[in-house]
Amino acid sequence: MHQPRIVLVHGAFTDPSSWAGVIEDLHADGLGAEAVANPLRGLAIDAAHVTGAIRRITDPVVLVGHCYGGAVITNVATDNVVALVYVAGFGLDWNESVVHVYRRFAPTLIADAIVGRSDAELAVRCDRFRDVLAGDLPARRTAVLAAAQRPIARSALTAGSAAPAWAKLPSWYVIATSDRALNAHAQRFMAQRMAAHELHLNGSHLIHISQPRAVAGMIRAAAGRQEKTS
Repeated sequence: MHQPRIVLVHGAFTDPSSWAGVIEDLHADGLGAEAVANPLRGLAIDAAHVTGAIRRITDPVVLVGHCYGGAVITNVATDNVVALVYVAGFGLDWNESVVHVYRRFAPTLIADAIVGRSDAELAVRCDRFRDVLAGDLPARRTAVLAAAQRPIARSALTAGSAAPAWAKLPSWYVIATSDRALNAHAQRFMAQRMAAHELHLNGSHLIHISQPRAVAGMIRAAAGRQEKTS
């Protein structure tokens, strides 16, 4: 079997560059990794876009999703996908939506920080970005992340999921225990529901940016690689 290729899917309010630190760590270990642009236009649209991207890859794929990117990888066709990794991500069940998960658990700070850039798009207020999403990152860096964030279509958060890919694939889940955007209890619930291998990290919702090496370690495990010792 060929070595798996890692495909990383970003979530709402970020872009592919959010995976830079993780990709650097994986490349240093000899693993092929790439981040795809998640359109953030709607769950079915986004899943179809990522499906098209991975179908061009001839190697087996380990698919990684952060935040709303987790909902996307849950809905991707799994022809050549061998494992799923959720990073503070939405591992939705059939007909479940992102909004449904938010409402099921105690509210987080994100509810009061969302603003609409238009009737169809949502973003996080720049002055709340660090507090809600990235309290463990320097203020200067979060100011840049906030200014460069990509809004998400409102309908992407209310759309129900198709049959979940995690029901037939082995899964891993990085739980951000100090997450102020996605309740850590919700993350644990979804991880346990899919019988995922869990890694608990004390960090913010953007845990893949603040702790890229630890997140890359979980991805290596999903790819069948041992953790680096140096």
